[in-house]
Amino acid sequence: MKEAEAKRRIEELRAITAYHAKKYYDDDSPEISDFEYDMLMNELKNLERQFPNFISENSLTQKVGGTVKEGFEKVEHEIPLQSLQDIFNFDELINFDERMKEYASQYGLQLKYVVETKIDGLSVALEYKNGEFVRGATRGNGIIGEDVTQNLKTIYNIPKKLKEPINITVRGEVFISTRDFEKLNEEREILGEPLFANARNAAAGSLRQLDNTIAAKRPLNIYIFNVQKCTSIQFSSHYESLVYLEKIGFNVNPIKVPCNNIEDAIEEIKKIGEQREKLSFGIDGAVIKVDNLELREKIGTTFKTPRWAIAYKYPPEKKETILKDIICQVGRTGAITPMAILEPIRVAGSTISKTTLHNEDFIKEKGLKIGDTVVIQKAGDVIPEVVEVVKTKRTGLEKEFKMPDVCPVCGGPAIREQGEAARRCIGIECKAVQLRSIAHFASKEGMDITGLGISIVEQLIEKGLISNIADLYTLKVEDIASLKKNGQKFASNLIEAIEKSKNNDLAKLINAFGIRHTGNKTSKLLAKKYKTMNKLMKASYEELSLIEDIGPVIAESIYKFFQQEQTKDLVKKLKESGVNMKSIEENIDNRFLGKTFVLTGALEKYTREEAQNLIEKYGGKTSSTVSKKTSYVLAGQDAGSKLIKAQNLGVTIITEDEFNEMIRGE
Repeated sequence: MKEAEAKRRIEELRAITAYHAKKYYDDDSPEISDFEYDMLMNELKNLERQFPNFISENSLTQKVGGTVKEGFEKVEHEIPLQSLQDIFNFDELINFDERMKEYASQYGLQLKYVVETKIDGLSVALEYKNGEFVRGATRGNGIIGEDVTQNLKTIYNIPKKLKEPINITVRGEVFISTRDFEKLNEEREILGEPLFANARNAAAGSLRQLDNTIAAKRPLNIYIFNVQKCTSIQFSSHYESLVYLEKIGFNVNPIKVPCNNIEDAIEEIKKIGEQREKLSFGIDGAVIKVDNLELREKIGTTFKTPRWAIAYKYPPEKKETILKDIICQVGRTGAITPMAILEPIRVAGSTISKTTLHNEDFIKEKGLKIGDTVVIQKAGDVIPEVVEVVKTKRTGLEKEFKMPDVCPVCGGPAIREQGEAARRCIGIECKAVQLRSIAHFASKEGMDITGLGISIVEQLIEKGLISNIADLYTLKVEDIASLKKNGQKFASNLIEAIEKSKNNDLAKLINAFGIRHTGNKTSKLLAKKYKTMNKLMKASYEELSLIEDIGPVIAESIYKFFQQEQTKDLVKKLKESGVNMKSIEENIDNRFLGKTFVLTGALEKYTREEAQNLIEKYGGKTSSTVSKKTSYVLAGQDAGSKLIKAQNLGVTIITEDEFNEMIRGE
């Protein structure tokens, strides 16, 4: 490759990798697989190695990806949290071993290795003083991270107090187990929330929330894998330090195998590769580390990576099979998803007989036909995917596939809105979406029926007690009491909550229907304009599209929803059950107009969201950062750096009791 061509490609790769690194590290919403990103980075590294005069400090090969999210306090890592150099074959691992042998011979020190799983999560540093957990921070850019102490305190297996009163900083990986990730996405799908791309980004997104109640609700876990700094004890080997960390209460990476030489290490890496699908947590490779800590110190590090450790990345396995058929499934949000029915094939340790084809655009892009020979691989070692068609093996008997215009479950209209990739069933009483519809209807954003969560809705459906939203208002105490041991009190409270929901404002009822593109704000607009459900249902598309802040897309969604026979039937049943169909006029109270609140610490009587809603209800607004423009800092228990900053700036600090007095108007 000529220099001019190399320079163009290097600049192109830097722009591409920078974009995808931001999506991965900062936005927690990757657009390409880890393997695809690794290949781009590998190409960039090789070109920079060939043409060193083009190396730039702005290249991601020279720094750790990730930045500090606005709203978090910055933490400077005393010991940098570096990334690892990736390799993709055992020849590169042998070369690594040769370099380590040279160092060991030069300094007259013994060379052994420890092989560990490379956990696919978010790297953090935990700091302890006298055995007490005092601070936790994300890796960030390796030098500066984010103070996420309050979020980390919600993770049950991070010890708040160690079994020995030592001063120590350790490094670990926050993750969500494979099973918990699947369950988390199932619940998000039911409630119509965007699904997480993978478990790593679900963990990262949860930990980097400014509201620690969100982290508390997520099934976060952690494995510790390194001692960053310890002033109380001197260790001679890495493996010895991990054993000690377990002894004093840390949840240490369960796969950590001491190896006498590189041959043993390679065998262990192969073994992990064979068993990785059986692990309860996701991995994106295996890590090989020099065990002797004195030798590590002598070997040293580059700015970005340690020289004494390396990460082996497993290549995705690909196999050919036959696409026997394409069928459509209706998800809990109404999305109609084409599924590939495959000739069963074993890939990466498991038998694959079907996989998602995402949507009709994916099928067109790949040029898929029923009867094609296709290449299958496992994305991220978990999800099987169709990579490409082997067109040279076509016989001419293959058949084109067409997405249905009606829902295969209820026969209702299946529409694809402009700008949407998925085709959806919009029937609110469709059996495929009943769990999602009922759960959303009962949720806090909907009719706010306390006690009627997803698990109770599932049980009610399974027992045949309800099959649609209207059935909620026919339930009796004895129906619900059987769902729980000694469930009489629970049943009475739930029936009371259902009865109470009948008196909700029209805006809550509209929002509870879960109409596409229609959230809380739009529901309030509609209730304010039309006053009654009857008038809203008669509104034309043209009339709806002229309402400020609604526009043609939302107007079409609302209009089509209320024109369906299923919707008309549901509204009729709800009306007969005594559910309010009118707007309740509220007195406007702007007591907090022009005031900005910052919330910090744990509140006793409110969740962070409830306190924010109250402030906004009375015309105020909330912010995540303290400044001179802040009106009040509402400080709960364990208030941290924001409280100190407020004191330094002279901002008014209020307790929860004082906040309650302001709400009561005292």
